[in-house]
Amino acid sequence: MHDWLTPQWPAPARVKACVTTRSGGVSVVPFDSCNLGDHVGDEPQSVLKNRQRLVSLLGCKPAWLRQVHGIDVVEAQPGQVLEADASWTVKPGVACTAMTADCLPVLFCDRAGTRVAAAHAGWRGLAGGVLEATLESLALPADQVLVWLGPAIGVQAFEVGAEVREAFVAQHAQAAEAFKPSQNPGKFIADIYQLARVRLAARGIDAVYGGDFCTFSDPRFYSYRRSAQTGRFASLIWLGS
Repeated sequence: MHDWLTPQWPAPARVKACVTTRSGGVSVVPFDSCNLGDHVGDEPQSVLKNRQRLVSLLGCKPAWLRQVHGIDVVEAQPGQVLEADASWTVKPGVACTAMTADCLPVLFCDRAGTRVAAAHAGWRGLAGGVLEATLESLALPADQVLVWLGPAIGVQAFEVGAEVREAFVAQHAQAAEAFKPSQNPGKFIADIYQLARVRLAARGIDAVYGGDFCTFSDPRFYSYRRSAQTGRFASLIWLGS
């Protein structure tokens, strides 16, 4: 599967997960090559072929979402494109799917391997509570939840305005540690991984893994900040039979 990633975390054997990269598809510049986003200007047939190839390689049924930087969570429904930014399932073979290109994809499972979820968390969704909403949809005790933070924009590249810092710090004082002053007046460098960990910790979730990527600097991934016209890669999680 080319250079696609398998999350390194202590999930049960029944829990399957994969993160695609730019490699392995048929899309041409600037979407080269495995663009899975059907809303970015790529040829529809190329996106369809890329998605079909993903299904063939992984053997699961992805539930694609129409992501809007919100906090709605739905049950994953292959064959339907629901408007939401997170999904969950208890059905084997159904893949909860988050598409990103700098935003944070977050995968969830329980220690028993009976349910999984995936969330798309840009800063707006993260501040709005998409991770908390996803946890609520799983309806699990905090000590039974495992979380993996997928490829997102790294701390050296994520410059934001003061309003972003204020949105997080107003909710969790410790979020202030995730922001450092930028060289540009009134701007801050934000650590989106740390912001996610702060919010998860506030809900009692301490089994959090991943968070060591940077989509902006790593050419394996699409990055909206690096190139505004670009594709989307996918983070998927599903239950084996």
